[in-house]
Amino acid sequence: MATLASNKITRLTLDVQPPVGRIALNNPPLNVIDLAMMEELAQTLGQIEARPDVSVVILNGQGKAFSAGVDVAAHTPDKVGEMLAQFHTVIRTLVASKKVTIAAVHGCCLGGGAELAMVCDMAYTDDSAQWGFPEIKLGCYPPVACTALAALVGQKRAAELILTGRSIAGREAAEIGLANRSMPVGELAGAVDECVAHLLKLSPRTLAVTKKAAYAWDAMHFDKGLARAEKIYLEELMKTGDAQEGVQAFMEKREPKWTGK
Repeated sequence: MATLASNKITRLTLDVQPPVGRIALNNPPLNVIDLAMMEELAQTLGQIEARPDVSVVILNGQGKAFSAGVDVAAHTPDKVGEMLAQFHTVIRTLVASKKVTIAAVHGCCLGGGAELAMVCDMAYTDDSAQWGFPEIKLGCYPPVACTALAALVGQKRAAELILTGRSIAGREAAEIGLANRSMPVGELAGAVDECVAHLLKLSPRTLAVTKKAAYAWDAMHFDKGLARAEKIYLEELMKTGDAQEGVQAFMEKREPKWTGK
């Protein structure tokens, strides 16, 4: 079992057995992505990126879920700027990685958790997993999904998922292109291992260069799009009363009272 050289990790489980690195989100019970996990993810991904003996990275969740998303408490006005900066650092690191990244999804995969999975090169899910972007129900929106989801599932499907906040099962996620494949519960690990076995027969250098070429067009637009979505989030959304009400209502476990302001 490998650990971070500089800081002890408490929100992740890291297992590096070259040429494969496995990162498991580990914040029971639902692997909520808090600021501490964001820091650990950024550090861990950075250290793995620097290792020439690792060519494949698998991202999954410990316990009963992949991730229920970013900590709602981090969406308050005093924390949201730091939260977006740290989380988007993780996203940008995954997007820019030269390693082949694979998300293995079970249980709930919501909000920021679904954004983590969707920016991996490949995503495998079991049929019973629940994918979704429920931020709209809090009076917020998912900046990464707003930037990149349409490229995966099409504009109309992306708009429906983002604007309604509805969840979909793993099977539908695969059908619409949010995941590569869906399989019965219990077969997820085997499907991921099969994919890894195929990748390990190939040149890691060629895979890295091919990734760069395959994403050349998207890379030209992703950074600008995410920066724009983040700016709107901070300068417009977070100044609305409804966004603050939505977050507060969730934390107080009550229905929000929207005012349209």
